Amino acid sequence: MLYLGDKPFIVGEKVLLRPFKNDDFPYLEECLKDSEVIKLTGSNSDFDRESVNEWYNTRNEQTDRLDLAIVDQSQAILVGEAVVNLYDEKKHSMNFRILIGPRGRDRGLGTEASRLIIDYVFNNTTLNQLTLSVFEFNPRAKKVYEKVGFVIDSIDENELEFEGEWIDSINMKLTRENWLNRENSY
Repeated sequence: MLYLGDKPFIVGEKVLLRPFKNDDFPYLEECLKDSEVIKLTGSNSDFDRESVNEWYNTRNEQTDRLDLAIVDQSQAILVGEAVVNLYDEKKHSMNFRILIGPRGRDRGLGTEASRLIIDYVFNNTTLNQLTLSVFEFNPRAKKVYEKVGFVIDSIDENELEFEGEWIDSINMKLTRENWLNRENSY
């Protein structure tokens, strides 16, 4: 098992990645209830405030995953989350995902947060790769993932039904080798 119990503070130019705090919840709730977030993550709009709050209050205790708040330094508020989870022992790999709420969009915060957490993971673990899935109707996220070095690995056709249409899920990966080769091109 890979140990990720130490939760870092990672400072970038625009964002700070840090462990979650109790006063983050109103901003998390705003992100999770946002119609664009619900659509692009394939979530539903059912929101049990107490369960969600409880879940986020346990993120800092987890030793098998890394969940960090994305804080917009210009506003000093949480605008999303960056997560590395789902360890695959056979491939020595983990899943990566990021969520940016309405207050953090279209300013490069997601790209910077992705680079910061990816660099942290590859610099502080021995993982071989990070993987992710992005729905076909989320080209903005796909572009960010490609910008930080992810490449398409496979496509799961008709993975999500949204408003009567079937949407493919694009599976992407970033190997340690590709990360090392791209590190200087950021």
